[in-house]
Amino acid sequence: MLKDFLTRNWELKLLAVFLAIILWIVMIPEEKTFAEKTLSLNLELINLPQDIEVVEKSDTTVNIKIRARKRVISQLAPDDFSAQLDMSKASIYQEEYPINRSLIKTPPGVEVISFSPVYIHVRLEKTKKIEMEVVPTIIGKLAEDLRLIKIEVNPPKVTVSGPESKVRPKDKVITSPIDVSALTESVVVEVDLILPRPELRLLALYPRARVNIVIEKKNGSNSNQETKKGKK
Repeated sequence: MLKDFLTRNWELKLLAVFLAIILWIVMIPEEKTFAEKTLSLNLELINLPQDIEVVEKSDTTVNIKIRARKRVISQLAPDDFSAQLDMSKASIYQEEYPINRSLIKTPPGVEVISFSPVYIHVRLEKTKKIEMEVVPTIIGKLAEDLRLIKIEVNPPKVTVSGPESKVRPKDKVITSPIDVSALTESVVVEVDLILPRPELRLLALYPRARVNIVIEKKNGSNSNQETKKGKK
């Protein structure tokens, strides 16, 4: 009898089961197939004009709350998103820039429910270039029987750029320390260049200098008959 019940009109019974499954999928609450997640993204400032410098900015972290299907959202990470603020029309007179949803790029099928902050503080200044004198940093003392004749730096000046408020005419570029206490003859030393403050940049393909130190014996014989090259 049970066998007859199961086999009688089996096509209709199979169709009924199939329709029941479809109905269950359609009627299942949406919140059971979707989930939410919070991520932190780094806001990137792009297309900044070449003659403008960023001198101050608030935290560039953008916190977003996203919504996607459960099977997708568990695999999402911050690297799957991007947040970019176009600064091509930025002005030194504007310090607050709005953040809107269009700045946040998401993978397909992902919705941004909310985000914060809605503004970012960025202070800009004009870029300034200036030539600065290169001053060698000499440490130690020559031996008692030696005297210093001259010190030459090549290049004697370098071009430096940076935010207008950080570039000062009286500033100088110094070299890494050169210890003369062990010298017995004239020498050329290759040294690093050190800028007066970290916001500045050296506009040179080769950010080093050569320092020619000429010394002689105190009895009059010049120890610089032939300058030798060396590295510190």
